[in-house]
Amino acid sequence: MNELGRLEDLPADYVAALKAQNLVPLWPNLRGVLPPGKPTLHTRATHWPYAAIRPLLIQAGEITPIEKAERRVLVLANPGHGLEKMQASAAMYLGMQLLLPGEWAPSHRHTPNAVRMVVEGEGAWSTVDGEKCPMLRGDLILTPTGLWHEHGHDGTVPVIWLDVLDLPLVYYMETSYHVNGGRQEVTPGQGERSYARGGLLPTPVFERSNKAYPMLRYPWADARAALESLAANQPPEQAVQITYANPQTGAHAENILGFYALMLRPGQTLTLPTRSPAMVFHVIEGSAHVQVTDQNFLLAEADTCCAPGYTPVTLRNASSTEATFLFIADETPLHQKLGVYETRP
Repeated sequence: MNELGRLEDLPADYVAALKAQNLVPLWPNLRGVLPPGKPTLHTRATHWPYAAIRPLLIQAGEITPIEKAERRVLVLANPGHGLEKMQASAAMYLGMQLLLPGEWAPSHRHTPNAVRMVVEGEGAWSTVDGEKCPMLRGDLILTPTGLWHEHGHDGTVPVIWLDVLDLPLVYYMETSYHVNGGRQEVTPGQGERSYARGGLLPTPVFERSNKAYPMLRYPWADARAALESLAANQPPEQAVQITYANPQTGAHAENILGFYALMLRPGQTLTLPTRSPAMVFHVIEGSAHVQVTDQNFLLAEADTCCAPGYTPVTLRNASSTEATFLFIADETPLHQKLGVYETRP
């Protein structure tokens, strides 16, 4: 196969003439944007230990009042993309957010989709589109694109959660912005109570509004019980995973990123299919070894790591006696919508 021409092979006056017209020759750059066989991966396998993050986050609470921060967050940045870009993968942003007792993070809405995975503490809440959602460890709370949301804290201990947003993608498309608002009026009802039993949907007798996101809070108590029930009903070697889904449509809970909970039985090793989307792993309970090609991470409780797409990943429960529970976020819905989703041997 013939080698493509290089930019330095072109006459300097020709290159200057192209630049003057905002033109770029494709052939010297073709392999950079269309590499053979596999994409160029900037996302690196990266581990963010919670034991290192927590004291820095607590210190942020001491030196920066919420009024000056609005959202007090430490971004989990992937060095492969450059720390200044504040992204964990091509389409995912991660951040650890702190709310102290008595604080209120003002209401706003924005174009990127977000979710909150509660890491520790109690007494805090998020009001999303008028629905007040208690924040308990392991709960997943949605703040989809365009919906008003605010956070408050009526408890006595710090509350910390993991933010996952599709901000890098929305920012790349030049559609990222926010709008500030006032305190929301809380409306009665909680979505998770309407969809508390599998296979049973609430049926409207009279006309009522059909929300695009009818369930905003996914309690960890329910997700954990579902995983344990699933594990008891499957062969011991089988993977035990659930998808956070829109209960009305059966589709992913949000439209760009996918969210899951996975249970590793005591001593279980699980080799995941090699797929195109990047993945984020966060330990809710227990501990796990995560192997990404030739890199190995030991994830303690509340640790987070990222694995690039097109890369083999193996998970192993670090305990031989207790189950480990992981929260997973990935780019599957986006890849499926774009038609680029694939698995490889």
